[in-house]
Amino acid sequence: MGHVRFFSLILVGLLAISGCSTKVSRLDVEEARDLSGNWNDTDSRLVSDELVGQMLDGAWVVNHTRSSGTRPTVIVGTVKNLSHEHINVRTFINDIERAVINSGRVQFVASRDEREEVREERKDQDIHASEASRKAMGRELGADYMLSGSINTIIDAEGKQSVRYYQIDLTLIDLADTRKVWLGQKKIKKLIEKAGLRF
Repeated sequence: MGHVRFFSLILVGLLAISGCSTKVSRLDVEEARDLSGNWNDTDSRLVSDELVGQMLDGAWVVNHTRSSGTRPTVIVGTVKNLSHEHINVRTFINDIERAVINSGRVQFVASRDEREEVREERKDQDIHASEASRKAMGRELGADYMLSGSINTIIDAEGKQSVRYYQIDLTLIDLADTRKVWLGQKKIKKLIEKAGLRF
């Protein structure tokens, strides 16, 4: 009788261990998969695609090109995460920069942090690189416009249901005279339903 109980405990333990094993499946990066209802890669991609379309269709691009004869140059300022959750704003900004640069209609210059790194490299080249290959200071392309914005959320919850509302606002400011030349906005609304316990 003791042997049966001992083997039963071992069997239960093995089943518990196997039930807790981790399973990993590869997903297509374009596949929408919401697990928690929080901001995710699909939201970032959909919002950036929508806002890039709005930005490139704005009259500011044509107006700038017509008046200066050159493509507008943009720098990214601060995009604030004012939401209730952690959002990787850098990934969102990268999505926007990539789509806008690839359009060929607008050019981006490096951010403040990126410029500092480049300037340090130039200083190093002044000492260590050959005269023919070193890059001189004072030749940076100045931006015409600064892109900034915010991500906000409103959460309404009752019982096992909640509605999560995201509002993403972007503003493009003319650096010469601080005029706002373009305002973009995208809204997302999600209904999240938590399943009850099942026995």
